[in-house]
Amino acid sequence: MARTGPERGNNMAGVVVCHGSAVVRERLVVTSIGVPALGPVRAASTVDELLSLARRMPPTVVLLDAHLAAPGAIEAIRRLRAVAPSAAIVLLALPDDTVALDRALALGARGFLAPDVGRAELSAVAAHVLASPVLPVQPSSRPSVDVPSQGSFRASDLRTPSNGNPAVTAPDANGAPVGVPTTGAIPGVPLTKREIEVLTGMSHGRSNAQIGAELYLSEDTVKTHARRLFRKLGANDRAQAVAIGLRRGLIQ
Repeated sequence: MARTGPERGNNMAGVVVCHGSAVVRERLVVTSIGVPALGPVRAASTVDELLSLARRMPPTVVLLDAHLAAPGAIEAIRRLRAVAPSAAIVLLALPDDTVALDRALALGARGFLAPDVGRAELSAVAAHVLASPVLPVQPSSRPSVDVPSQGSFRASDLRTPSNGNPAVTAPDANGAPVGVPTTGAIPGVPLTKREIEVLTGMSHGRSNAQIGAELYLSEDTVKTHARRLFRKLGANDRAQAVAIGLRRGLIQ
């Protein structure tokens, strides 16, 4: 069992990465450390380790391997609900996995992501998950993977599918689609080269001051560019702007 990152105050989200593969687990830990909203980051390789960590300090977000060894991911979700009922569980799986993703969603999982999720995508997921509360699970409700429940999301929600079809978007805490231009957006107005550079810096998890240092700009100038690109993209914050930028191919 690995444990990474300082044990910060209760104002931090706290994420547990639970994956059976040491290679995948360590990569996800490193990726999560780059998302400030997810600190502190802890890791587990089995259901028992996950539950032990959850009892000691209930996590806000759990990244859960869909292919955990027995008793498996579904049982892990059931047990975790009793230990940390407010934890937002995100399954690490592929859309065509043979695991019962619909059962996971019915038990309260918030959605699923590919195990190779990147830092920018994980930042967008964190913003979405933390913006909406975990709703009580209705035993009779069995949402399918193709029709996410309110507040849930799929990997395709935050990036453009390889087939080029528009991604299905999940609602935010107010019911508005995440990543879709909202009130105040300026459709059809392209981002300037400088705005794309600022957006790229955001996707790498850099602060305004760090972006300014790289681009030889003042922090106030970076903030001005950020406000403009938010308006053009119809984004409410950095995470949403990055999600939109990724889906539109403005950044990689």
